[in-house]
Amino acid sequence: VSNAGVGMAGPLECQSLAAMQSLMDTNFFGLVRLVKEVLPDMKRRRGGHIVVISSIMGLQGIVFNDIYSASKFAVEGFCESLVVQALRFNVAISLVEPGPVMTEFETKLYEEAERADYSRTDPETAEIFTKLYLRNSKDVFASLGQTPEDIAEHTLRVIEAARPPFRHQTNVAYTPMAALKHADPSGALITDAFYKLVFKYDAVLRLGLR
Repeated sequence: VSNAGVGMAGPLECQSLAAMQSLMDTNFFGLVRLVKEVLPDMKRRRGGHIVVISSIMGLQGIVFNDIYSASKFAVEGFCESLVVQALRFNVAISLVEPGPVMTEFETKLYEEAERADYSRTDPETAEIFTKLYLRNSKDVFASLGQTPEDIAEHTLRVIEAARPPFRHQTNVAYTPMAALKHADPSGALITDAFYKLVFKYDAVLRLGLR
């Protein structure tokens, strides 16, 4: 089970390349290093199961989570490519895709975001992040957040499944988001929907979440 991960949220201009590379080293290359260690033996035994804790943000990018989403997209692409070869050797790969989870991981992330220096971006972007994004995120976590124990139960079901699924989303509230993306391959539908939720109907979004 690959579960190591770090987060990053905020305006792109305020994040250093060193911090981005560090995040990718944990979230993506940490997984790659693990798989390189265990896969050869699983192939020799012709049996095994690699379970990867991914994220719904590996399927759909979320505003101000550019680098974190990129790392999870990398995880998804890596596993999607590898699973076909792995199946030849009777090795299963499963992606567990949670939405928001109520842990210290998220608490620390938002505490850091509230204290961060936004002088390297323009005032409008800084205000959008601090006044809209952070406020909406708290409502999202309060209404849709799952407990670590809930994610653990979902992961256990994936591990024990007779035919392990390749993808398993833990929060049905995010199913419409994934469906929107598949409904319109051009990306216009979901981009328009997110734009309106963030910039036009954020009050309705918060009210609905509450």
